[in-house]
Amino acid sequence: MPTISNIHTEHVFENELCVQLAAHGWRVVTHLQDAGTKATYSRELAILGEDLVKFVQDTQPTEWAKFKKWHNGASETIFIKRVAKQLDAHGTLHLLRHGFKDVDAKFSLCQFKPAHGKNPALLKTYKQNRLTAVRQLHYSLHNENSIDVVLFVNGLPVVTAELKTDLTQNVRDAIKQYKHDRLPKDAKTKELEALLQFKTRALVHFAVSTDLVFMATKLEGEDTFFLPFNIGKPDGVDALSAGAGNPAAPKGKGYPTYYLWDFVWHPDTLLEVLGEFMHLEVKDVEVAGKKVTKETLIFPRFHQLVAVKELIRHAAIEGPGKTYLIQHSAGSGKSNSIAWSAHFLADLHDDQNHKVFDTVLVVSDRNVIDTQLQEAIFNFERTTGVVATIKADSGAKSGQLAEALAGGKKIVVCTIQTFPFALKEVQELSASKGKHFAVIADEAHSSQTG
Repeated sequence: MPTISNIHTEHVFENELCVQLAAHGWRVVTHLQDAGTKATYSRELAILGEDLVKFVQDTQPTEWAKFKKWHNGASETIFIKRVAKQLDAHGTLHLLRHGFKDVDAKFSLCQFKPAHGKNPALLKTYKQNRLTAVRQLHYSLHNENSIDVVLFVNGLPVVTAELKTDLTQNVRDAIKQYKHDRLPKDAKTKELEALLQFKTRALVHFAVSTDLVFMATKLEGEDTFFLPFNIGKPDGVDALSAGAGNPAAPKGKGYPTYYLWDFVWHPDTLLEVLGEFMHLEVKDVEVAGKKVTKETLIFPRFHQLVAVKELIRHAAIEGPGKTYLIQHSAGSGKSNSIAWSAHFLADLHDDQNHKVFDTVLVVSDRNVIDTQLQEAIFNFERTTGVVATIKADSGAKSGQLAEALAGGKKIVVCTIQTFPFALKEVQELSASKGKHFAVIADEAHSSQTG
């Protein structure tokens, strides 16, 4: 029986995946280093310089002119280095969302899709985002290792992926590759690999086979923790495997993992994830009796992404007055799903660009509002003063609630014990001022009958 070549089958898989990326609007570049365009990618800085500069020049000519005035003759090279310095200091997610200032110029490095269509200029800039998928990217100054696919947004790396075919290898081999051969610090020289640095360059790493997907947001050798990123099977083989993995792909979609490039890496979805879903969770934890700050980049699991997006899609069409149930198993990120839903509902507009809800009420089952839930909601809201928390033991809870609801707070968090006060206020505001409210109930199964 002839031997199937790992390289050959992986190459076919990579080809087919990249054809789909191109169909969705990605510019696919093959063998960047071998195409005589080495200068467009800096291994040292891990930036696709050409895309970065072009996006800024095309979308912010006035700001670029200010910058060029100070750096005439070497403005592009200096700009790329300035961005690299900002990435090292603040991270990729921060720069994509907030840009940076340089002397008298203020630069945006990405345009996310606006919540409504009232500003055509923003929609135009959104379409000018430069999305590039590089195949077989040689990323290191210390060796010739290459990563199968790396996705860049306006020159900044956001996603890496190692691909395997289940005919020859499987997703575990891709995970092993990340743990042993894709180290953030070169094994021999101990020098940092810029592309693989936590939060300051690529934000998420996918181990992908034709059947399964796993992801990690921090590479740290053997300690790298990969989470499953699969649809799930309703017809598990037995009790232990029920729910795990992916079903067969729908007709015409090819591999069972089609959803990754067809949906998650679709430009609209990925930009939404980068703009609204991802966040840096910062916690103080005890290690060997000492308090240390732990940072975790949160990338939504597949089930979270689909649940939230479907809920928001339906709410935009149906408007207020409908009921939905989302089931979450223990440990699958319920607090984050609630927080994402609350923030999307708070900014939701219908197809006429009208706001759907004036305020979102999040109701917790606990007497003392769950700390994890509170933190998740505050973490996702980057504008201060739009979230109010009403505690059950507050003597003035009725007055606080009335003030928060009438004052137009976007999100109000309360307990089930406080909810009757909220309900009364909601009914009065709905009747007198025509306001609309969304209610998200945590632990709906336990004590919130009626």
